[in-house]
Parts: sequence; C-alpha cells; structure tokens
Amino acid sequence: MTDFGAIDALLAGAKKNVPLPAAEERRSLREGTAVSRAQLARALGVSPSTVGGWESGREPSGEVREKYAYFLEGARTRLAADTAESTADTATAHTASAHTDAESAGRGDYDDDVDVLPAPRPCVLCGQPAGFQVAGFPQHLDHAQCGVVQPGTTEPATPEGPAPHKVPRRQEPSGRQGHPGPRIRVVPVGRRMHPADTPDLIGTAVEAALAEHSGDVEAATKALVKRAIPDAMALLDHTRQGGRYDVVAHPWLPDVLRKQSSRGADQIWEARPKWARPELPQGEHQITALDVNGAYLSALKTHLPLGQLEHSTGDHHDRRRAGVHLITPPDWDHETYLPNPIGNRDEPGPLWVTESTLRLLLRISSPKYGLCDPPEIHESWTSGATEGLLEKFRIALKDARDRAIAADDEVTLEYVKAMYSKFVSTLGESNYNRELYRTDWMHLIRSQAFANLWWKAHRAYDEGLMVVHAMGTDELHVIGDWRAVFPEGRGVTEVKVKDVYTVGTATAD
Repeated sequence: MTDFGAIDALLAGAKKNVPLPAAEERRSLREGTAVSRAQLARALGVSPSTVGGWESGREPSGEVREKYAYFLEGARTRLAADTAESTADTATAHTASAHTDAESAGRGDYDDDVDVLPAPRPCVLCGQPAGFQVAGFPQHLDHAQCGVVQPGTTEPATPEGPAPHKVPRRQEPSGRQGHPGPRIRVVPVGRRMHPADTPDLIGTAVEAALAEHSGDVEAATKALVKRAIPDAMALLDHTRQGGRYDVVAHPWLPDVLRKQSSRGADQIWEARPKWARPELPQGEHQITALDVNGAYLSALKTHLPLGQLEHSTGDHHDRRRAGVHLITPPDWDHETYLPNPIGNRDEPGPLWVTESTLRLLLRISSPKYGLCDPPEIHESWTSGATEGLLEKFRIALKDARDRAIAADDEVTLEYVKAMYSKFVSTLGESNYNRELYRTDWMHLIRSQAFANLWWKAHRAYDEGLMVVHAMGTDELHVIGDWRAVFPEGRGVTEVKVKDVYTVGTATAD
C-alpha cells in the first residue's frame, strides 16, 4: 500500500523554483558588473558554456539555480546603486558641458539628427549621462566624456577622477520569446568609433595547442578543429568591437524559417547548383575541373539583416534591407550553356529564396545583362541590413589563411577552415552554437556562395571558355585556356586544378 506519510513529507519538503530575470537581462547584469562568463562559471561550479546557455534562455535547476539567482539579484542591486550615485554626481556637469560643446562644435561635424537634450539621459554606448541625442539615441559626442574603450587602450576614456562603473546597455526582449527590433548604436559622422587592434587569437590558439600536445601536429589540429565554433565566436566578438550596429542574436523566426519536422527542412530554397552541359560539340575535349578556394569565406561578405525580420507584401525590393522573399522566378532560356541561377528545381511556381539569390536575379535581369525577366516578388521577411557586418571577421580569417599557406602551416589552415565552415553550418538550429541563432544568416551565406559560383561560370562563358559543369559552392569544369581568365593559386581570389580529364574521341564517330 502507498506510504501516504512519505508522500506528505516529500510534498512538505518540495521547493518552488527561485524566479530568475528574463534571459536577455541575465547577460547584461553579468557584463554590467564586469564579471566574465568564465569567472561566474567557476564560482557556480559549472562550465562557461552552461552560463552561456542560461543567458540564451535555458533554465538552471536545483541548488545552482538558487546560487545563480543570488548573483543576479546582487548584480542588479549594485548596478542600481552605482547608477544613482553616478547620475547624481555628474548630471549638472554634463548638462553644462553638453551645451558648451554644442556651441563650440557648431554642429558642423555631425549629422543633422543631433539634438541637445533638456536633461541628461544615459548614453547608449557607455550608459553614463549624455547631453545629446543622435537620431533619437542619447550619446556623447566627445570620446573624452564617453566611457567606451578607445583604440590602443584597455580602460574606458573618462575625465579626470575615478572611472564610473560600467552600466549595461538596454536590451530588447529575447527573439525566441517576442518580436524585438534591432539594437542600434548610432555614431555621428566625424566621430566614428574605431575598434582596438584585434589580438592574434588564431596564432595564439595554434601555439597553445601545439605546446599542449608536445608538437604533435595531428593531435593539435584535431583539438583545434574541435573547438573551432567557440573560437570563431570569440574572434567575431573581437572584430565587432566598435561596430556601428548591435545584432539581435536570437530573433523570433517566421514559419518559413522553421523546420517542418524534426528531421525536415524549412521552406528556404538556397539555389544550390548541380548543372551539367546537355551536350558537347563532336570531337575530343580536354576538361579542367577547377576548385574555387574559400567559397564560404568569400560568401561572408553578403547583405545580412541586423534585427528581427518584419513582414511585407508587394512586388518591391528595398536595397537597404535583406532577408528572404517569396518570388515567382523567371524562365531560364540558357540551360544549354549556363546553369540556372536558382539551381535545379523541378517544381514550378513561387518559392522562398534568400536576399543573395534575389539580388543575383535582379542583376542579371537588368539592361546590362538582359538574361531573363525580373522575378516577381510576392512577400518578404526582411530587416535593415549591411554588407560589411562580418567584413572584419572575414578579413581576420582570410589573413590567417594566407599566412598559413605562405608558411606551409597545415595546422592553422585546417583550423581556419573549420572556423568559417562550422560558423556558417551552426548558425541555424544547432546545439553547438548558442551565441548566435540566425537561421536566415545561414541560408544567406550559403546561397551567396552559390551565387558567387554562378558568376564565375558566367565570367568563364563571357571570356570564351566552354562551361561544362557547375556544382555546389566550389566546383567548375571548363574547356579552354582557363588561366587567361582565372588566376591560379591557393588564395581566396584564385582557383586550383582539381582534375583534368578527356571526353569524346578524335574521330568523327
């Protein structure tokens, strides 16, 4: 028979979970108290990735939840006290300084959106009281007053006296729980922020791995590839220092970007090419299979949305925005000598494509090329976008790759390849990357790589080569003097020979 007494004792001892702040507030509280993820993890007896998971929406349980809640509540109390004290001490001085600076600057170096505030408000860059607003965002116009880190320094640049405590910037609700907009840091013209010199994180990691494995190249390479994802995210953080825009890292996703089943795919068509020329002229032909280097690395330079995707309808394309679009693609009448820019698709009718594919179609349908009609756009999910969002990240990886090739350093080369390939592949629904959850970015970067291959095929055709085969992101087979068209080598802008083979016969038969 059931022991009702034991059940009563169990219920009496049961505890209700300690409430925690929303996921998006947890990281700002930690960063506001200048506590690193590793420091907090050691204090709680967990791993840094576990803390990262909590800050991305996962919920701790048991005793560690109570300890985590205690830290967060203490951080909130400390920040509130520091903010109140700092505001009271500096409000009057900053108000007077703001009006003086507005007169002395003459506002000639800044955008027209700069206004003097009637009362100081927290700066969006450093959190300290500011006397101006730029495009509606409170901000210091003088770096000497702003508590952001300046180039070549390790501490915030502040006026004489003790440095104010860092106040976390305001954050929007988590994208997985709501519909946030982009978190934008506005920097006025003439006072653009510049990032501090990025340390050689890649070189340092390689040296440490080789030292740890006593120079064993194979073991060091294996260890580096295994940690490529967190290392890539750390490099991205460094290259984003001083960036003009913040990014919504975990946005709410529309249904078209969600998997239709646990093992299925979403509704986005990436336009992956798998094309072969239907027939060749009679005779014997020597075909060269070219390998395009660093396809995904080059594709990092594409228009990426910054914030939460917003829905719109109508046959209109805004070049200042990027996302995914439902289109009816144009007919393609050049299949005999060029691949279809939307790849191999058997089903007719509308389909969801990425910004990269849409821009390719719009460009080749322009009067300059005239290869097809413009696509018809039915509806879109887009956000404000920039092509240079990952540019510094891309250049850091490219430079490391170039140095590794020049030094015949296969350890660094394999490490860098893993960093950018795994970065792209884990942007979607992956348990290996909880820092950045942008399925739209993953599709955009992949389809940009496919679009880049299509342009190489078009260039080959335009320069008189016969294009025989195009597949994936990096495989192009041609007939003719390809070295007169493409530079040969291992660099990102170069190609290398993958294979040479002969088809056909020398006789008429």
